[in-house]
Amino acid sequence: MVDYHSAGQPYPYGGNGPGPNGDYMAQEDDWDRDLLLDPAWEKQQRKTFTAWCNSHLRKAGTQIENIDEDFRDGLKLMLLLEVISGERLPKPERGKMRVHKINNVNKALDFIASKGVKLVSIGAEEIVDGNAKMTLGMIWTIILRFAIQDISVEETSAKEGLLLWCQRKTAPYKNVNVQNFHISWKDGLAFNALIHRHRPELIEYDKLRKDDPVTNLNNAFEVAEKYLDIPKMLDAEDIVGTLRPDEKAIMTYVSCFYHAFSGAQKAETAANRICKVLAVNQENEHLMEDYEKLASDLLEWIKRTIPWLEDRSPQKTIQEMQQKLEDFRDYRRVHKPPKVQEKCQLEINFNTLQTKLRLSNRPAFMPSEGKMVSDINNGWQHLEQAEKGYEEWLLNEIRRLERLDHLAEKFRQKASIHEAWTEGKEAMLKQKDYETATLSDIKALIRKHEAFESDLAAHQDRVEQIAAIAQELNELDYYDSPSVNARCQKICDQWDVLGSLTHSRREALEKTEKQLETIDELHLEYAKRAAPFNNWMESAMEDLQDMFIVHTIEEIEGLIAAHDQFKSTLPDADKEREAILGIQREAQRIADFNSIKLSGNNPYTSVTPQIINSKWERVQQLVPKRDHALLDEQSKQQSNEHLRRQFASQANIVGPWIQTKMEEIGRISIEMNGTLEDQLNHLKQYEQSIVDYKPNIDLLEQQHQLIQEALIFDNKHTNYTMEHIRVGWEQLLTTIARTINEVENQILTRDAKGISQEQMQEFRASFNHFDKKRTGSMDTDDFRALLISTGYSLGDAEFNRIMSVVDPNNSGIVTFQAFIDFMSRETTDTDTADQVIASFKVLAGDKNYITAEELRRELPPDQAEYCIARMAPYQGPDAIPGALDYKSFSTALYGESDL
Repeated sequence: MVDYHSAGQPYPYGGNGPGPNGDYMAQEDDWDRDLLLDPAWEKQQRKTFTAWCNSHLRKAGTQIENIDEDFRDGLKLMLLLEVISGERLPKPERGKMRVHKINNVNKALDFIASKGVKLVSIGAEEIVDGNAKMTLGMIWTIILRFAIQDISVEETSAKEGLLLWCQRKTAPYKNVNVQNFHISWKDGLAFNALIHRHRPELIEYDKLRKDDPVTNLNNAFEVAEKYLDIPKMLDAEDIVGTLRPDEKAIMTYVSCFYHAFSGAQKAETAANRICKVLAVNQENEHLMEDYEKLASDLLEWIKRTIPWLEDRSPQKTIQEMQQKLEDFRDYRRVHKPPKVQEKCQLEINFNTLQTKLRLSNRPAFMPSEGKMVSDINNGWQHLEQAEKGYEEWLLNEIRRLERLDHLAEKFRQKASIHEAWTEGKEAMLKQKDYETATLSDIKALIRKHEAFESDLAAHQDRVEQIAAIAQELNELDYYDSPSVNARCQKICDQWDVLGSLTHSRREALEKTEKQLETIDELHLEYAKRAAPFNNWMESAMEDLQDMFIVHTIEEIEGLIAAHDQFKSTLPDADKEREAILGIQREAQRIADFNSIKLSGNNPYTSVTPQIINSKWERVQQLVPKRDHALLDEQSKQQSNEHLRRQFASQANIVGPWIQTKMEEIGRISIEMNGTLEDQLNHLKQYEQSIVDYKPNIDLLEQQHQLIQEALIFDNKHTNYTMEHIRVGWEQLLTTIARTINEVENQILTRDAKGISQEQMQEFRASFNHFDKKRTGSMDTDDFRALLISTGYSLGDAEFNRIMSVVDPNNSGIVTFQAFIDFMSRETTDTDTADQVIASFKVLAGDKNYITAEELRRELPPDQAEYCIARMAPYQGPDAIPGALDYKSFSTALYGESDL
């Protein structure tokens, strides 16, 4: 036997053998050419090639019996080529002469050559003469070109592609290991595995035995012929009885299986594409539902909270208002921070969802009415507007109630003193003692009444103070104003009665005085000086017991200075006391010297020396008590000043730190270096450093609470309030979270679109170059310059098209994310509505509609039901009951109008 490979002879079946200049299909160099003419192989090839030719010729209503005889006149050869190519060949010659046959065969060979096949050493004469080797070689060439050439899996050659397909399809089956196209098929299990993989109802694979190859082969061949329309091309006994079955025969047979199942391959590919698209849609719908629920919950919380913050109804007592203040502190410390995080997370989820929709060519997500991000921001703005001033109102209201309590107590104190003084005065003024009195008694009564009038005038100021305090309580809406007004009115009415009675008694005494001649001038002088001094002491005692309220160290120091000034007057007051007591002693001395018996106390006054001494002793006792009270308040105000300075010291550190971090984040978001993953890790580390700073905020909150509990209302040592710090901290956390989300979306865009890290860095560098203001966005002029720098040749129409993509809202601003989305869309491919429609058409068997049964057969259960629930009934002229419209469903997935 001739070794064509080693002898450098032409390839036995025509063509140049392996290599790019040989036949169209690269042949493997290790094919055993020594056995090409092996009788067993030739028998297998004759049977296989004959069956293969007849499987096509029967479509034209004919067949062949002897492969090297029936093609000699060229007529059936030309017919075979027309059937398998679907093209018309030149009209054959009908003559019986040899030349007519050669011409017909040449027409067939020319057609084969026109398909890119070089036939070397195969001539028409050999075919006409019935050369078996050349005829089989020619048929093998035709099989290669029209049955095997287009088989390719993962860009492999035809033979390798067919082998790889077999290996993948039979991989799950035990006792099957396809490594070649000869001995791997001898036991018949590989043929059965191929059929079972695609049509499991036709083969009971588990009942097959590896040690019964003839039964296995016959089972596969009979099932293929009966159910798959694949003619029997080999005999089981020939395969089993051959050491190594013919490779070409096996490849030809296996290619028929490949083409028989190619429809299933297309359906599987189509189903995979549809499943991928539906999975994206289902995930997006889940994200939309999550957004809607979170938005509803947040808006409902805002709706519930705003009326509470807007309710400025004052309470009656300080305790009730302090409870409202504590509730507000709980709101700021406990209830609001989680909602700030929810709002930030909601915006991040919304941006991520929109990015995923853009990357999958889906329409942008439009939340339900009233649940847009802008609606949430408006609601949040309303919330913060309602919150603004609420704490200040609470503190002012507490301050008002504190002043009201102070005024009310002051009113009660002065009213009690006045009521004690007036007790019995009406009865005294109504006495008729002057009718039976002696002259000296009358004179005494007149002087006594004068002293009373002096005392009454001195009390006029107290009555006016009581009325003024009552008026102020009314103006400040004191809750117990009715009782205050009633008591004030009673005092005023009584005061008018006392005035009237005083006037009447004076007239009566003056009328009687004309009959009196003498009066004890010394007692009168005593009475005149004792009464104002007594009033001075009463006023001093009242002032020393007067309640006070201050808010600053300066105010308490002013009270201390006033008290020191009062103490400086005590020596002079003591001299006045001694002088008044001296008058009384002098009168007693004169009476004793002149043996005059005084009848009881001084007739002109009720202020006895004992009363003066008692009240003076009381003043002396109240002075040190006032000292202690003022010093205690001074200590309190010093403590408050310490709290102010302590808070200011911390706030003056935290406030600038927050501002610095905000500026650093702004720079980081623009000047990012390294890979996106590096940037993301850096940002998360940066975020952790911010979170680690939280104890400083908590410390400031604790100091702020101490200040509020001490009712400190101002702080001149810092410009930062706790409200400033809270707002800045919330903005800082929100900004770093948003910046991280932007990088995550860039990674999502990069990975989904297949953008390399180098491209992403180039996009960032280009964008930063034209982002002159370092804001992360640019106007249309800068963006036009950026596009030109990346190689775009821009006319107005093209630029307007690009702007409609990157700035759909016509804001005049282009962000980096919009630029990345545009560049990725321009440079990468993705699935489209047309592709999904084509995939559904494959599953539908080329129909314009699909049935629920077909969807359940071709797709996983959950995705099949997803499609059935959303597909509208098909309305075309060829519609049948239960037909579904997959075309409108596919276009709806991408937000497109019906194609």
